[in-house]
Amino acid sequence: MNSLAKILIIDDNPKLMEDALPMYGYDVSVAHDGLVGLKMLDENCDYNLILLDVVMPNLDGWETLRSIRSNPKTEKIPIIMLTSVTESAKQISGLKFGADDYITKPFILPNLLARIEALLRRSNWNKDSKVATALPFVKDENISPLTEREKEILSLVAKGKSNSQIAEELFVREVTVKTHLNSIFRKLNVTNRVQAVLLAQQTEIIK
Repeated sequence: MNSLAKILIIDDNPKLMEDALPMYGYDVSVAHDGLVGLKMLDENCDYNLILLDVVMPNLDGWETLRSIRSNPKTEKIPIIMLTSVTESAKQISGLKFGADDYITKPFILPNLLARIEALLRRSNWNKDSKVATALPFVKDENISPLTEREKEILSLVAKGKSNSQIAEELFVREVTVKTHLNSIFRKLNVTNRVQAVLLAQQTEIIK
């Protein structure tokens, strides 16, 4: 059996998950809407878990969920629904339709990882395998403390904000945000935004 759990992300904005999950030992495939996701499942149903967004173009998450559960080839694949906080009334319905769990957006990555690992354990996926708990890009050098402003900016990055959005929210110039990010990368010994967020969340620099 493959030592990596295979996860299918069906989401029109999957970048954080797509970049981060492989760093934790997952084999990730992505579909940007429900129709593409169903086609991928039809071609290959050998996925260990599905992360399914609710709001998507062409075919939303609820209809995609129904289709997955009505297909004998895919009906038993564990599914975590990704919902917004405004859809809380539908979350129970989603569980009735066959979702195994749900998490609300914007989510904290460690929370999603914990739900993924718990669901894989419940589904008895490859009991002998171990998901990576350490980040492979972390170096031995000590990291330097961040300023409060740097923590604030990194927290906004973790929520998916672009540099321009962060600049607008903090009433600063975009070049100032870039300068802070470069300082953050240097202090954390990382090379990009995703690595910075993952390391900061794992070490509880940001929550």
